[in-house]
Amino acid sequence: MRIILLSTLFFVFSALSFPTGTKESKKDISKIDFSSPAPELLYKEMKLEGLVHFDAFKAAYTGYKKLNNQNNSLLTLIDFNLPSTEKRMYVLDMAQKEVLFVTYVSHGRNSGENYATSFSNRNGSHQSSLGFYRTAGTYQGGNGYSLLLDGLEKGINDQARPRAIVIHGADYCSEAVIRSSGRLGRSFGCPALPKELAKPIINTIKGGSLLFIYANQTDYLAMSEVI
Repeated sequence: MRIILLSTLFFVFSALSFPTGTKESKKDISKIDFSSPAPELLYKEMKLEGLVHFDAFKAAYTGYKKLNNQNNSLLTLIDFNLPSTEKRMYVLDMAQKEVLFVTYVSHGRNSGENYATSFSNRNGSHQSSLGFYRTAGTYQGGNGYSLLLDGLEKGINDQARPRAIVIHGADYCSEAVIRSSGRLGRSFGCPALPKELAKPIINTIKGGSLLFIYANQTDYLAMSEVI
């Protein structure tokens, strides 16, 4: 009888001291997104160190997780913290953890000289707009084969369609222009690419992938509801 009593007391004490699970602990675990790796880990796995600035990648990845409702594995990042003389556009396959393209990209003529420092969502500004976009269809226009973009951030880039902000190729986006003028030529606000890469990049990212144009701008960071 004494042995049974001691065993019962031990069981009760153990249950009180070492709970197997509570409503609160289960609630906390459910908040953790185990399906998405931390940006630091993914950055290392994709071998982006020395190629892509981590702050730009982290911001792009944050928006990608929130906005990728079409389950598209492609993410294009343009880092306007870098000068136009550096390759600052990256097309990333997040599922395969691969870098598909790295190239030059021009900014708007009223956004700055070698560096893009001023941005606008206003029609006629001839400035670039920051933030997240979704790629749409293609067409043949005055700049040749071009890709339509839909701005996803209200007040930041949602006038992309009325402003005709598209991805296209341009002669002024080339190493030859950099050598002759010390910077790329500039667009009316479009992210313009080297002509030889425009078609392959457009065909890769068209039809619903995400594009993020980044700069460490206080105004954008304060206005954006995505990052």
